[in-house]
Amino acid sequence: MSAEETVQIVLEGRCYPVSKKKLLEQSDYFRALYRSGMREAGRPASGGPEVQQLRGLSAPGLQLVLDFINSGGAGSGWVLGRPGEEEAEEGSLLEELVEAASFLQVTPLLQLLLSQVRLENCLELHRLAQVYGLPDLQGACLSFMAAHYHQVLRSPQFPLSAAPPQAPGEASLQQKLREGRMKGKAALLALGDFLGGPLAPHPHQGEPRSMLRYDEAAQRWLPLANQLPPDLVNVRGYGSAILDNYLFIVGGYRITSQEISAAHCYNPCKNEWSQVASMNQKRSSFKLLAVSGKLYAIGGQSVSNVECYNPEQDWWNFVAPLPNPLAEFSACECKGKIYVIGGYTTRDRNMNILQYCPTSDAWTIFEVCDVHIRKQQMLSVEETIYLVGGCLHEFGANKRTNQSEDLLTVQSYNTITREWLYLKENTSKSGQVVAENRCRKNASTLGLSVGEYNVYTEKKYHPISQHLTLSY
Repeated sequence: MSAEETVQIVLEGRCYPVSKKKLLEQSDYFRALYRSGMREAGRPASGGPEVQQLRGLSAPGLQLVLDFINSGGAGSGWVLGRPGEEEAEEGSLLEELVEAASFLQVTPLLQLLLSQVRLENCLELHRLAQVYGLPDLQGACLSFMAAHYHQVLRSPQFPLSAAPPQAPGEASLQQKLREGRMKGKAALLALGDFLGGPLAPHPHQGEPRSMLRYDEAAQRWLPLANQLPPDLVNVRGYGSAILDNYLFIVGGYRITSQEISAAHCYNPCKNEWSQVASMNQKRSSFKLLAVSGKLYAIGGQSVSNVECYNPEQDWWNFVAPLPNPLAEFSACECKGKIYVIGGYTTRDRNMNILQYCPTSDAWTIFEVCDVHIRKQQMLSVEETIYLVGGCLHEFGANKRTNQSEDLLTVQSYNTITREWLYLKENTSKSGQVVAENRCRKNASTLGLSVGEYNVYTEKKYHPISQHLTLSY
């Protein structure tokens, strides 16, 4: 590089040569300086290379910025971090790099940082974007962290970065990330083998898809780009739940009748599956519920214990067990607590409504039922629990059904008033109803195998099938 095309930038007595042409192309600060006609932008009397004095920046940060400028900018394939550089070293240089790039207004470098956000640096880059007033970088970090929410929660740096908001009414970082995961259009997701089934009225080419989403406009099921992981293809009796807009598939048994404890997670923001920590107990035909940011695996075949999964630690631990092992029971979350209804104990029918409080880690008998219910599906809207399908056994001279009848009704139970109501008749029987509820604006609906049921208008509409709800 000849003296004619070189500028010597001096910082703390050390000179840093840089191409003048590239400097003017990349740095708004120096371009404005040269255009201003200020004396600092003139050529020295000696005729040598131009010299520009800088103060207040760190030498490593300036060197990184000038390396970017001399390499030709974003089009050169420049990446954050040097070959062989340790992650800790890269982290220590981030602030110096962002400080220098912000001061010298190297906009191409600041824009390039938007594509350099990774799990290792997202929290620090987000902090620096706040400090130096870089809204585009801050937005890129929030989008990345929302898409990788649970992984970010597990970072040792997250508790330090998630300090309470300073301004009244401002959302915390964790709230912003959780809200970011819910952006987009809500979709119904179905998993399984749909070849020739009601969810595949139009034949698919090649192998049947194992993951479908419901297109409300077209009123038909369409395949997702992703498929179930090979480990899940032949699994039955698993538990499924949605937590923080992740779909969890946990436990179950293979067609060889071997129970498993493995847990898999589908991230719709990335359209990819990953395996998370396995349960301590192998179990199938159990209930998996999301409650207050955690998952609860309840019971199973001849199993009374309960496990809790914390996504921040990626770990399962045992909590208070059911009073007795239960079979053919149902459970749901309602107002931060777990309710278990129906099924059988090892000796008799379960006539109790059981309530579990995560705060006290204790089960209590909430109420005793006058009827015995089994195999029903349960979900809640506000303080009301809805029970769909299943088998009902009433006692006494006025009983309307027998034990073996498969119900076509929707029942509700208000956890505040403890009042039972029979709602409109459903056209779906046990084992064919929904696994989740879906609330959007002022309409809350329960998905049934041949229609949705609006709990406020008591009307069914839109033919759909067993589904989970995701913001996708």
